[in-house]
Amino acid sequence: MGIPSAVVQQLLDESQSHKCPDGSEVCVQVCAVAQLPTRFGDYQVAAFWSPSDGKEHAAFIHGNVVDAEEVPVRLHSECLTGDAIGSLRCDCRDQLLESLERIGKMEAGIVLYLRQEGRGIGFVNKIKAYQLQDSGYDTVQANELLGFRADERDYAIAAHMLWALRVRSIRIMTNNPDKMKDLQEHGVKIVGRIPVVVPPNDHDRAYMQTKQVKLGHLLGLEQEDDWWGPSGAGSKESPSEP
Repeated sequence: MGIPSAVVQQLLDESQSHKCPDGSEVCVQVCAVAQLPTRFGDYQVAAFWSPSDGKEHAAFIHGNVVDAEEVPVRLHSECLTGDAIGSLRCDCRDQLLESLERIGKMEAGIVLYLRQEGRGIGFVNKIKAYQLQDSGYDTVQANELLGFRADERDYAIAAHMLWALRVRSIRIMTNNPDKMKDLQEHGVKIVGRIPVVVPPNDHDRAYMQTKQVKLGHLLGLEQEDDWWGPSGAGSKESPSEP
């Protein structure tokens, strides 16, 4: 069973009457909640609007998470090329599908879908970064050459989405320790971590190794040298920066 209709109405009423304090940097509103049967099980989808960034965000909810403790939660940042088109340059789609499938088998859980394309740099800049990667730079170097940090994402909106759903504590589904730290700094109570590790393919090995080595992602691949290939995916020298 999902969130009961009476409780859904309460959430909508609370959101409608919610007023962000003047000068508040972050605010979200629950705009609508509907049933969403999926190939991964029965979900509900909650549509959020954030006047803070002017974007629409989503929560895909399995079971009743309102006022619940230790809710499994996956924070997934939008990846058009991976999520929709099936790009093999990243593991985004694989992580999304894995999370939806696993949560669909649990009593309850949430996938928050955040509109933070390209680790927060936007779609156009993400493709510019891909173009640089085609020349031999890794994902971190490409972002930096474009004038960005390696990861520009912020999870304040995600924290407010969880509060709007009255989630009391979570078990976060992630390999990214910075994501955990950011959420905790925004007041989210994290009681555990659930890894979401998928094997690399021939096209994203170097990308995943860079995430592990340079971004500190907990991919657990240290003993899986065969995954990286006989010479190691990161062995190719990057071109000198201009």
